[in-house]
Amino acid sequence: MSNTVTPLAAVVLPPREGFGPNRSGAIGLLVRRLAAAPGFRTLVIGGPQDGPGYPDVAFLAVKPTRWRFGSTNIRYAISIAATLRRLKPALVEVHNRPEIALALAARLPHMPIALVLHNDPHGMRGADTPGERDLLLRKLALVMTCSNWLHDRLLEGLAAPARAPIVLHNCLDLREMPPPQPKEHTILFAGRVVADKGPDAFVAACAEALPHLPGWRAVMIGADRFRPDSPDTAYVERIRSAAAAAGVEMLGYRDHPSVLEAMTRAAIVVVPSRWPEPFGLVALEAMAAGAVLVSSPNGGLPEVGGDVAIYANPEHPSEIAAALRALATDAPRRHALGEAGRARARQFDMPAIAAQLAALRRGVMEPSNLA
Repeated sequence: MSNTVTPLAAVVLPPREGFGPNRSGAIGLLVRRLAAAPGFRTLVIGGPQDGPGYPDVAFLAVKPTRWRFGSTNIRYAISIAATLRRLKPALVEVHNRPEIALALAARLPHMPIALVLHNDPHGMRGADTPGERDLLLRKLALVMTCSNWLHDRLLEGLAAPARAPIVLHNCLDLREMPPPQPKEHTILFAGRVVADKGPDAFVAACAEALPHLPGWRAVMIGADRFRPDSPDTAYVERIRSAAAAAGVEMLGYRDHPSVLEAMTRAAIVVVPSRWPEPFGLVALEAMAAGAVLVSSPNGGLPEVGGDVAIYANPEHPSEIAAALRALATDAPRRHALGEAGRARARQFDMPAIAAQLAALRRGVMEPSNLA
């Protein structure tokens, strides 16, 4: 019998990140999927939760220390450092908080600390300036980004980085997708109802396109936040009023399985993000569901959609409307693009990405990489 102990990977969430059914945002969902990385035991560390966690993933809640000085991130890192000294994991992965990763590296100099970036580091504490980003690459054992677009943003302004960041694309678990269903004549928006996500562009495009598309309907799923009690902001109220005038159904918040079900039935999913999406999980889920993807060309979205998405500028809703009219009146093209999207989505399936993560972890654990 082998005495080899499976190494422990401690995965640190942002302090306010939800981790559990009906509470997880994009980071929480990804961490849950990648907890299955082969060859490792995974412990997820996060802030206190207001409900049960996932039964298949070990989770430990840690409160920021009551120490009166420093940001929430620093106080959270101090508490986590004490926990990590006791647990002695083989490595630590911090998600989307450079300040926490650097604080842990300073307090645990003999423990490999990795950072996984899901958002543009420009504007983040500990990564805003080229000097800060250079420090990240010098002090941390590994920095991973979820797209090539984010990789390039991280390196912007750096002439000779100490370590090259690694791209590890986000993933989905195709086993979680509902079974294929006959496509309905539905155009779907699914996401947060905030200006950056472009719901107003979706409504304006539908207002222009729907009068020319008898038998088609447009539906919006989402709220200001990823939770059932999301507040009705002034922006949400404006979008609701505009949607009603355009004949767009606005369903509000739905849990993640319900969103996937809706994507499976929708013929077209629109992702009209104004801000440069670092990756675009909604776009990936839409393709996996067999919907035709109409996408903004911003950020990492073209890496997800490749040559199977239709791109339209959200600042010009007429471009989106033209794409909707062309697709709605061409069933063979919709079918071909939907099948091509399913095939492309398989490149991002969880087992493949989890295996890449496991290989990166093993590389970080090599003593020569920790100098």
